[in-house]
Amino acid sequence: MADRSLGGLASPPPREPFRTPVATIKDVAALAGVSYTTVSHVINNTRPVSKAAREEVEAAIRRLNYVPSAIARSLRHRSTATIGLLISNNTNPFFSELAHGIEDSCFQNGYSVILCNSDDDPAREQTHLQVLIQRRIDGLVVGSIGGQQRLARSLRRLLVPLVIVGRAVPGLRADLVHIDHELGGYLATRHLIELGHRAIGCIAGPTTAISSADRVQGYQRALKESAIPISFRRIIESDFTSEGGYKAGGLLLQDADISAVMACNDLMGIGLLRCAAEKGIRVPEDLSVIGFDGIELERYVHPALTTIGQSIRQLGRIAAITLIRRIARRGQGPFRRFVLPPEVVLRESTAALQQPSKFF
Repeated sequence: MADRSLGGLASPPPREPFRTPVATIKDVAALAGVSYTTVSHVINNTRPVSKAAREEVEAAIRRLNYVPSAIARSLRHRSTATIGLLISNNTNPFFSELAHGIEDSCFQNGYSVILCNSDDDPAREQTHLQVLIQRRIDGLVVGSIGGQQRLARSLRRLLVPLVIVGRAVPGLRADLVHIDHELGGYLATRHLIELGHRAIGCIAGPTTAISSADRVQGYQRALKESAIPISFRRIIESDFTSEGGYKAGGLLLQDADISAVMACNDLMGIGLLRCAAEKGIRVPEDLSVIGFDGIELERYVHPALTTIGQSIRQLGRIAAITLIRRIARRGQGPFRRFVLPPEVVLRESTAALQQPSKFF
């Protein structure tokens, strides 16, 4: 009986998948009419080879489209020219822009990058670290939220050069590349104060994030400096996402006196903009909002988000070059700390206070 699954036609037998034969070094040697070791010397320039033999080997390589085994070469040279990059959340534009800067510098210096995303999951983070070591990476860049003791212990056990970027990992001695988070929080709040705002809220990141704690500390320093009372009801903890900013905004904007808010990252600031729009609160006429990080996306929301800017790609480039130099020194030398100065990037979401706050 005919198979009716194809309209009465019998199903064709399954085909074997097409596989392109992969040439080996022995194939090259056979075609060139030389020994296996001669081919190896030509590829690796380990010993002199006659011009005629070299030409035969090179012609055979081109004809067979032979590609030397990266694994075999790494075993010989004890280097894979590969760097691992472990980040917390690849949906956060900060980390995608950071990865771009790292990959650019690595490519220019002959290194490939293996990207691993932990999705803020410590168990997943541990698995990625094991995989990266099995891949025999030459070094590792870590962009994590920080504050994780388990991560610090795991990184201390690694026998590869290491650079931390963006946010420090407490208890770990390594090269560090980051922005001055406390100064950034201070400058953001100072900007709002100079515009006449006094009832200023703050959307903070998770308590485990050292960077967020530093930014909140800068916020509080600016308030104290201007003799503005600190109200802990106006500091709402959330996570570093647009949804987190949206939910925190729903709580924070219940206080009708608030005329300005500092969000501890741009995604939370964007979420707050959405929350304000739904409540009929005009930005910046009724509410000024400032973010933190300087991601590209903030330029294209409406209104465009004022932020504490930093060159995220530059952070990545510095981290990559620092790691490559440490690899060249085989991990030796004193650890270095690069701190990029933050600055206020003025856009459309902040403006001078229109009316005195009802709180005062």
